[in-house]
Amino acid sequence: MLLHLPGDHTARTVADAMITAMNTLPEQLLRSTTWDQGAEMSRHQEITMATGMPIYFCDPHSPWQRGSNENTNGLLREYFPKSTDLSFHGPGILENVAAELNRRPRKRHAYRTPAEVLAELVSNPVN
Repeated sequence: MLLHLPGDHTARTVADAMITAMNTLPEQLLRSTTWDQGAEMSRHQEITMATGMPIYFCDPHSPWQRGSNENTNGLLREYFPKSTDLSFHGPGILENVAAELNRRPRKRHAYRTPAEVLAELVSNPVN
């Protein structure tokens, strides 16, 4: 899931976008999220209150604590090289990129796609 942040990535904008997006997910997918130390997450408690999803923060300079996020960032660089002005890309473009990436098989998932893994998780909820 990629979030479109038109105009800025302030804490208010990020919180509003995350709350809207996270509230569309099934409950079993709201276990937690892990973030880096960016100021854009200064409203993390508000996000948790609105979604019920705890947010954890990585230790500074420890990208391995968000391994799948770092991997996804690398894949996104194929579409949006560093220094790309993302304001030119609307929500439709981001949805298309997310859909493409979610249909891409991953070694991590025994060469299943993230979409297949997600469908399995949603259809077999864990108590």
